[in-house]
Amino acid sequence: MSRPVFLYDGDCSFCSSCARFIDHRIPTSAQVVPWQFADLDALGVTRDAAEAAVQWIGSDRIVAGPEAIASLLRDAGSVWRVLGVVLASRPVLWMCWPAYRWISRNRHRLPGGTAACSLPQAERDRRKAAGVVPPSVV
Repeated sequence: MSRPVFLYDGDCSFCSSCARFIDHRIPTSAQVVPWQFADLDALGVTRDAAEAAVQWIGSDRIVAGPEAIASLLRDAGSVWRVLGVVLASRPVLWMCWPAYRWISRNRHRLPGGTAACSLPQAERDRRKAAGVVPPSVV
């Protein structure tokens, strides 16, 4: 793998908004990819892990949630690197996991989120297949 990969939930509007922010504002060398379009087996990430939290797949390790975000920030350098180092420190990381889980559970209520963001992936897939929710909405 030549570049790190940062996986996010491409079916979630909130997550996609965050990924667009990363693309436009954070100069990371990572490929920022929706997990639904990634070869998870080749990356060594399970679907359950990708659905549960963002993932950072680097050359030497795979981390999730706030640790993944810290890795992305450190990779970006400059001021972002400093933020990533702070985020990766044990006391801060210890506090960030509960916040990350709360955001994950409530992302449909946050700016850029939609009702579909609160659905588990299997339910989103079922609704798409049944034509209940247009793919552009989820």
